[in-house]
Amino acid sequence: PIKEIVPRIMKRYLSIFIAILFIVLATFLAMFLIKNKKQKVPKSIITEKAVIFETVKNTSIPHFINETGLIAARNKIALYSEVQGVLNIKSKDFKTGTFYKKGETILSINTGEDFAKLLSSKSSLNNMLLAILPNIKIEFSAEYKKWEDFLQTSQKTEEPLPQLPETKGTQEKNFMTATNFYVQYYNVKSIEARLAKYNIRAPFDGTVTEALVNQGSLLRPGQKLGEFINAHNFELEVAVKSQYIHLIKTGKSVTLNNLEHTKSWQGKIVRVNGKIDQTTQTIRVFIAVKASDLYEGMYVEANLTLPAEPLAIEVNRKLLVDKNKLFAVKDSILFLVEVTPVFFNEKTVVVKNLQDGTKIISESVPGAYEGMKVKIKKQK
Repeated sequence: PIKEIVPRIMKRYLSIFIAILFIVLATFLAMFLIKNKKQKVPKSIITEKAVIFETVKNTSIPHFINETGLIAARNKIALYSEVQGVLNIKSKDFKTGTFYKKGETILSINTGEDFAKLLSSKSSLNNMLLAILPNIKIEFSAEYKKWEDFLQTSQKTEEPLPQLPETKGTQEKNFMTATNFYVQYYNVKSIEARLAKYNIRAPFDGTVTEALVNQGSLLRPGQKLGEFINAHNFELEVAVKSQYIHLIKTGKSVTLNNLEHTKSWQGKIVRVNGKIDQTTQTIRVFIAVKASDLYEGMYVEANLTLPAEPLAIEVNRKLLVDKNKLFAVKDSILFLVEVTPVFFNEKTVVVKNLQDGTKIISESVPGAYEGMKVKIKKQK
């Protein structure tokens, strides 16, 4: 029936109309919200970096070389036995650290048979001279006195043979040669030289740094007995950069310090090696120093003062840009100035060619570039 169909159709169109109306309203609402939405745009904050500067004032900059090295004894000898025998230590124990004065006996080896040979040979020489003295008195009366004096001196067994008297003529010399006197004389001198090897004496004031034998040890020829060093004369070897060669001269004074900087000593350059190390581009410099409170193997620092560099300024090495430029500031703007590096130290560099009054930054500015606007913080 028509009465039932019409309401059903009206309901359907009403539902479609409401749906379309909802969609239109939603669309307009969305467009309204998008159009009127306020987006917050962050403001770009440009901050000027604060810098510390210093005003250039060129002066004479003294330059120092600081190098560290090991102290070594300038005079060091290894003690060896040249003869065979039993070691006899007399006045002092032959131990590490024992001090001996120059000429003092360090080690003594029992002479035994060789000393008896010396006495026998010396006696034979004296008997020979006694037998020919009457002939000398007759043939060479003017020379008799010197040979008599020689005999009296040679009879002292505790002393070495005196030097041979000088012969005035060929006949006198031939006469003494014919009697085999010279042969006997040099035999005695040979035994004396050998006996001298039984006593090892200190060639200088020094200390035993190595002792390898004890009292009563049987020694063999060529056996090492120990090591002896000068107690006061030392030497320091340091490696100096080759760029300073022309400034280093022998005889120049050098100040040495211990690593704690509680003691100092004065030394002088005694040798400079003539060859540069190809790997490190350094040259070896040897410094002599005399001191009683230095020890071999001790680390010390050598401070060598070089001629001052005129019209220069010293700055931190970190401030260098491209190895030869520095940042300066003018009217709150950074710009680069070229400089000439002269000496590089561990933390600083001495540079030239900066005009007095130039304001250079004295602390690194991260991200610095030419034309950068900065704010002056303070003057160093």
